[in-house]
Amino acid sequence: MGKLKIKSGDTVVVIAGDHKGSEGTVLRVLTDKNKAIVEGVNMVKKHQKPSAANPQGGISEKEAPIHISNLALKDPKSGEATRVGYKMEGNKKVRFSKKSKQVL
Repeated sequence: MGKLKIKSGDTVVVIAGDHKGSEGTVLRVLTDKNKAIVEGVNMVKKHQKPSAANPQGGISEKEAPIHISNLALKDPKSGEATRVGYKMEGNKKVRFSKKSKQVL
């Protein structure tokens, strides 16, 4: 598996699927499955049995992972979806937006 260009803390836009157009912050990246959990996107309802931690039980909503290929980084300048490139700045390798050429 190659290197993923999305990191946790990035603001991303969903470019395909049921949640196309919605955006949020990446909470976690699951590198082994090529998926990411995005805040407020791909919400699923989970039925929970009453337990010691949750004596009431009930239905809770949480974010489900979404495939990396359906996500694109949000351009800091225009706010649109952009591709990511890498370049060297001195001795440091940095990510940059392909649309605005701005360092991320």
